[in-house]
Amino acid sequence: MPKFVALLRGINVGKAKRVPMADLRALLIGLGHTHVATLLNSGNAVFQAGGGSCARHAKDISGAIAARLKVDVPVVVKSLKELSSIIAENPIDAEAEEYPRLLVAFVQDSKSLRDLSAIGALVIAPERFALGRSAAYLLCAKGILESKAAVALLGQAGRVATSRNLATVLKLAALANAGS
Repeated sequence: MPKFVALLRGINVGKAKRVPMADLRALLIGLGHTHVATLLNSGNAVFQAGGGSCARHAKDISGAIAARLKVDVPVVVKSLKELSSIIAENPIDAEAEEYPRLLVAFVQDSKSLRDLSAIGALVIAPERFALGRSAAYLLCAKGILESKAAVALLGQAGRVATSRNLATVLKLAALANAGS
């Protein structure tokens, strides 16, 4: 069965949009998914499904969260193959100690990446920004909180996306690849 990664945008930050990971796991199992696992407390889940598109899974998960948990949250779902491609196509060369400051912005539809292109104008060297085929990448050399581009990516300008740092993305890939 294919493996997928679900990425929820903007949950468990502050008091709003609380989604306990145990509830998320139960919800995914209730949707018929198997081998469900979550990573961290920020809306990262890995699961297997017998079929269906990533967009369909994203819509179903978002709808179930709204109906059962009463939280309206955008969800992006990528197949393990897509996640591996996003990691491989990262054009920003970074050392391992920079991975927590290298953001990967995921979108459900690659056409939405165009909406992120404006973030490039906010980048101040030594920051780096790149649009890939399936994701956007932003290295915040001086830290995420110090970067106007990161603030925009994580805020309204990045509303079409959900971002994770590369360290988390690699952990998700390892979790999804476990047992393969």
